[in-house]
Amino acid sequence: MTVHAELVAARRAPASAVGVKVEIASIATAVPKYVTGQEEVSERAHKIYPQYARLDSLYTNTGIERRYSVEPKEWYLRTHTWEERTETYQRNALDLLEQVAVQAVAEAGLALRDIDTIVTNTITGLAIPTLEARLMNRLAFRPDVQRLPMFGFGCGGGVAGLARAARMAQAQPGSNVLFLTIDLCSLCLRINDPSLTMFVAAALFGDGAAGVVLRCPGGTQEARGQDGPVRARIGAIGEHFWSKTEHIMGFDIKDDGFGIVLSPELPTLMRERLGEGLIPFFVREGLMPQDFAGFLLHPGGSKVLTTVEDTLGIERDRLRYSWKVLKEYGNMSSATALFVLKEALADKAQGRFLLAAFGPGFSGYFIVLDL
Repeated sequence: MTVHAELVAARRAPASAVGVKVEIASIATAVPKYVTGQEEVSERAHKIYPQYARLDSLYTNTGIERRYSVEPKEWYLRTHTWEERTETYQRNALDLLEQVAVQAVAEAGLALRDIDTIVTNTITGLAIPTLEARLMNRLAFRPDVQRLPMFGFGCGGGVAGLARAARMAQAQPGSNVLFLTIDLCSLCLRINDPSLTMFVAAALFGDGAAGVVLRCPGGTQEARGQDGPVRARIGAIGEHFWSKTEHIMGFDIKDDGFGIVLSPELPTLMRERLGEGLIPFFVREGLMPQDFAGFLLHPGGSKVLTTVEDTLGIERDRLRYSWKVLKEYGNMSSATALFVLKEALADKAQGRFLLAAFGPGFSGYFIVLDL
């Protein structure tokens, strides 16, 4: 039975009377300067992993045309220590976060000193002090800004982090919250790892960053941009944890970096158990799939997107922004869902959309948006 059929069978609750009522004032995205076509990536991967030559169709069937990385291609043909990976992660992550932070704040009609809270998400590297603390030494944020660093949400971190940033904005009406997310997935390539999982991961992942300014109208700070632009409104937030599924995705710790965990069981889990997470959320909010103008789904890969299409019983055009981002950028982990949202906004899409992503746990994160 599809999720749609199960929802029809379930008792449909009335729509929530009280929504989250948080506004998205701006969204900015950035990618590093090095771009590589998928064909070249495939050729490189088959040189590194000749044992998987028979699987060349895996690269051509991803739906990806190109990806971006923080280092030139020669860097990825050598082995690297934790120290080397951490150095390039911290340096490049800060550069990209600075870019999206400045752009997002400016497009919201604010100054950096107008930001009251910074929420930062990542999974592909470590930094202590955390990234937003280091960013505060570059940019003129107030010294009393609240900071919330997040780690470990993986591909779901863009939506999970946005949801938590929205809750912080909701808790302090009149405040301005800056949400930043960065993942440099290319730095997790370990050419001395001969596993099929690494070969598959090399077909999917790239680097990217995103920044979003949120606010909740009201409070005593109306003079600080609270009458500025509104790109979207957050109406509902939900998430779901599937127990005993930690083997589906994540990282193991290796001597020279993170070892990628990515199970081939993922599409099956999505097909058979997606309804466990979505149906209670939809019923609680009084929603059905046909209530949405489109779905802004994190494009983890072509199999994930086609599985969701089949499971929800929706046509491909309603996921067109996800397919477009997958084609042009690949899977950038947490930032990808926000690239999808930006595509929809750039296309002047209107109506109700479901922003969704999935990450280690195995977990799903959902936000209802009105564009």
